[in-house]
Amino acid sequence: MPHAVTRKDVEDAYPIIAPHVRKTPVITVASADLGLDPALPDIAFKLEQLQHTGSFKARGATLNLKTRDVPAAGVVGASGGNHGAALAFAAEAAGVPANIFVFDFTPAAKADRIRGYGAQVHPVSGGFDALMAETDAFQERTGALLVHAFDQPKTLAGQGTVALEFLDQAPLDTLIIAVGGGGQIGGMAAYVEDRAKIIAVEPEAAPTLYNALNAGGPVQSPAGGIAADSLGPGQVGDLMYPIAADFVDESVLVPDDAIRAARRLLWDKLRLVVEPGGATALAALLSGAYVPGAGERLGVLLCGANTDAVDFGD
Repeated sequence: MPHAVTRKDVEDAYPIIAPHVRKTPVITVASADLGLDPALPDIAFKLEQLQHTGSFKARGATLNLKTRDVPAAGVVGASGGNHGAALAFAAEAAGVPANIFVFDFTPAAKADRIRGYGAQVHPVSGGFDALMAETDAFQERTGALLVHAFDQPKTLAGQGTVALEFLDQAPLDTLIIAVGGGGQIGGMAAYVEDRAKIIAVEPEAAPTLYNALNAGGPVQSPAGGIAADSLGPGQVGDLMYPIAADFVDESVLVPDDAIRAARRLLWDKLRLVVEPGGATALAALLSGAYVPGAGERLGVLLCGANTDAVDFGD
């Protein structure tokens, strides 16, 4: 069966969202400055944490609202925080209401950002299934347009535009990408296909794609650890899984301590503030979970920055 999203879908999405999102910069850093093998080429970092709303998710949310019919009831979404902020941002730009259902443990910085775009925030106790149940009930009750954080074609295509930009901005052999529900890596992999290696990185406490690839399909997985709000939906999306199965070359896990170390390093060396999920891709290199080959040109995606800038969880 054909994939839900293809390279052409991502290419078609880009001119639709380009006037409304940022083309985020790429910087290169000497590998030795990061404590890595100095023989490696410079590491390219895509600074997607500088995107509107502080994460890549503004891309998918914007594409949804630009290409789907939005009723008077507006939009509704379930989110650990980043998708909610992105959907609220896109809804505010479109002049429509937004209702966002979040975990009761969603960081205050993320909930406040959602409210800052004029959306109503509804905290929910329990995991992702409980969150989606409340969201679905609201959608059925009001007729609002449901925009899924990762398991809809427009969301995947919008997120995939990160890869389109990244490969245009830097010559890369390998992209290293953090995974939660899989909207980001699914969209990016659909665009990249076999043109570069794709390494999926997840916390040990939230191994959704890792478990799915081992099981041969999406399965319920733990959703804990310091990045649970952004990387812990408990299960990858049905639409992204076949894309990942075809195009993700390796799936690795990192401990929370490596994520903390990556956040600290990004601040100490580069003065970049990222949330735990945003630092998870770099943690794969720092921990040795992914060991690049000689001369391998690496691209690391820093995907989110919705965090208290002075709280590193020490």
